[in-house]
Amino acid sequence: MNPDWRARYEVAVEAASKAGKLALSYFDGDLKVELKKDSSPVTVADREAEALLRKSLLGKFPGDAFLGEESGDSPGTTGYRWIIDPVDGTRSFVRGIPIWATLVGLEYRGEQIAGVAEVPALGLTYRALRGDGAYRGSRRIRVSDIASLSDAQIFYSSLSWFIKAGCQDNFLDLAGRTHRQRGFGDFYGFVLVAQGSGELMVEHGVSPWDVASMQAIVEEAGGRFSNWDGSVSIYRSDVLASNGKLHETALKILGRVRDLKEAENR
Repeated sequence: MNPDWRARYEVAVEAASKAGKLALSYFDGDLKVELKKDSSPVTVADREAEALLRKSLLGKFPGDAFLGEESGDSPGTTGYRWIIDPVDGTRSFVRGIPIWATLVGLEYRGEQIAGVAEVPALGLTYRALRGDGAYRGSRRIRVSDIASLSDAQIFYSSLSWFIKAGCQDNFLDLAGRTHRQRGFGDFYGFVLVAQGSGELMVEHGVSPWDVASMQAIVEEAGGRFSNWDGSVSIYRSDVLASNGKLHETALKILGRVRDLKEAENR
């Protein structure tokens, strides 16, 4: 195991725990909610948790780059980049819903090598380091073996994101072929796939900080993570995570969005 990867991973787990506890101290309280330019909510919990993460991570590794949802992008010199979402699921956070997490992703020369999802309101920690497996707490987790859409459970965040992208028909086609559909959005759908509680997580409208940590966790649990055309990038808004066995089947259905758009442009 690369010792530099391991050292950063251990610091990430500790920093996410501290930042999650800080955010938790504001949860379900009387919070002032502000709207950012994209109309998404932000609170003091988001800003303070990200500031703590920046101080903790760059304090240990000052040459690393840092991309935070609230504070933006800071370049580095080491090839490492921290990608942070201090409160993933702020909309849930401000409504008193405990499904939110502090996310810490670690990228090295373009590869997502580690991820941590601290879920303080539920007392859970999901984590993964490339080559070391994925864990919920101390328990190793793995994706399911279900290989039929008719037996599968699919997760998503909100139908409105698919409507905005003009791909709701494709999503509904895919969802309609599954056994059960649940709107467990944000980080939660990804970690549920990673621990074998569902087979597909479909997203549209995500940012890098939403999914950087999720890629490592899903893949180290034996799953697959890609964009809707099968390429792999956290810097696109369309994401599919799966147990691997149903990935190509789902891609064929979701990929029709691209085919239709290409036909329209001819």
